[in-house]
This record gives sequence, structure tokens and C-alpha cells, in this order.
Amino acid sequence: MFLPGISTYSSQVDNLFLLIFFVMGFWFLLGQGVILYFLFKFRKKEGVGSLYITGEKKEEKKWIKWPHLVLLVCDIVMVVFSCLVWYNIKQKMPPAESTVRVISQQWAWTFVHPGTDGQLDTDDDIATVDELHIMVNTLYHYKLTSRDVVHSFSVPVFRLKQDAVPGREIRGWFEATQTGTYDIQCAEICGIGHGLMAAKIVIETEDEHQQWIASHTPVTPVRIGSNN
Repeated sequence: MFLPGISTYSSQVDNLFLLIFFVMGFWFLLGQGVILYFLFKFRKKEGVGSLYITGEKKEEKKWIKWPHLVLLVCDIVMVVFSCLVWYNIKQKMPPAESTVRVISQQWAWTFVHPGTDGQLDTDDDIATVDELHIMVNTLYHYKLTSRDVVHSFSVPVFRLKQDAVPGREIRGWFEATQTGTYDIQCAEICGIGHGLMAAKIVIETEDEHQQWIASHTPVTPVRIGSNN
């Protein structure tokens, strides 16, 4: 609620968190209320003996059975919504309008952007360190890799977090809905410099992005396993 959501799926993640918060919050407050009520109602009284309740009677079992069933229904609802959000973000891959490469290493990010030809892994690619440039309202695929240990590519305003695993190229997508400069983090403890492994994502209009591309000299594309 205190961090803007500026990707096409950020509201889905936020709504899922709110659903879990309110459902679990309701049951937490209800449970605490019942405990406090019982503590008061069945407090020690002079001349009144304690009862030993085994829970075998039908009228006793209902206090466990019905809340249990309702909780199961709530759990099923949350699992269904969680699976739908997971599928949309992690499994579904809409067609890309552009693709970027994200390379993590101790303790920096390398981003490879397509150059003037709009194609990744060609001679006019643009590589930057700790600064990713993209266009607003453009659907991007990213190709995420790690050169050393497990890192995690996290863009909080996108509600995006994806581990980078050595030896694997992991693909995902995002589409920004607002221009500006925002944080990129590593969300996986990756060594002594983990806390310094920050970067920026710069979201630009189409004109701004084309000007940025034109102002940068193309470099040899960074490929997996390269020492450059």
C-alpha cells in the first residue's frame, strides 16, 4: 500500500496479499476473541468445580468441525487465487515486443538491451551495469542468468521477484505502466556484498528510449559464460 504498483500484474499480486491478510486477519481476531470470552466465562469461581471435556459429544464436536470446514473453504479460495496469479506471472508468456538480458554476479547487475535493430544478441546491443532502460507500455521478456551464485532479480514496483540460478537461463516478462526511475534489488543473500547489489530501472517514453539508444555506442553483446 505504501509502494506504487506500476506493472500490468502488480494489482493482482496486491489483491492476493489483501485477500490473505483480511481472511487470516478475520480468523485471527475471531480466535483471540473466543479465547478471551472463554477465559472470562469459565474463570475460577468459588464453589464451582472444573469440567473435564473429552470432545466426544456431538454438541462439543461442532465447535471444531464447523470452523474447520469453513477454514478449509477459505484455504481453497486462497489457493485458487494464488494459482491463478502464479500462472499469469510465471507460466503464461505473452508475446514479447522486446527482450532484454539480465546477468547477475557478485555484486552487480549487467543489463543487455537491443540496439537500433530491436534484436537482442546482435552486434549493436547495448550493455549497461546497474541500470536497465525500458519503454513504458511495452511488453518485455527477460532472460535471467547468474555467473556465480544464486541471486534474485527483484523489482518491487512491478511486484516481480525471480531467482537467478547458475547454469540456467530463466525467462519471464513484465510490462511497465508508468514512467520514472525505480529500484532493482537482489532479494537473495549472495555474499558479503549482497546489501550493495542495487540497481535502477529507468522507464521511458518511446521517444526518450530511442534517444537513449542513439546516445550509446553499441558494444559486443554479453553472452553466457563470457568473461567480458
